[in-house]
Amino acid sequence: MERRRIASGTEWESKVGYSRAVRVGSQIHVSGTTATDDEGDVVGEGDPAAQTKQALANIEAALREADASLDDVVRTRLFVTDIEDWEAIGDAHGEYFGDVRPATSMLEVSRLITPELLVEIEAVAVVDDGS
Repeated sequence: MERRRIASGTEWESKVGYSRAVRVGSQIHVSGTTATDDEGDVVGEGDPAAQTKQALANIEAALREADASLDDVVRTRLFVTDIEDWEAIGDAHGEYFGDVRPATSMLEVSRLITPELLVEIEAVAVVDDGS
């Protein structure tokens, strides 16, 4: 079965040995994604809702490159540095997935790769693979 890798172009992918997303057959797994722009700068510093929206926009772009969309997402995992922000993060997630309603987990973690990052999101999508 073909393994298709989607890259975002960041230096970290080759350094750490991962892909932004990987499509195998009907499944697309999107790596933990944060609120960064095309230059790698953090978007929405101090704003968990804005960071959630940027991370989801980044996920949406990776899915498009893998010939999928947010409508195909069946699972998300949200890693947050302050669970007290759950409502703002949840509302932002709901803006993107209100009708899709994937299985979702929100977990508090002690920190992310840089202190400015408040949210990291993983996603899994399933599409018709033509078989």
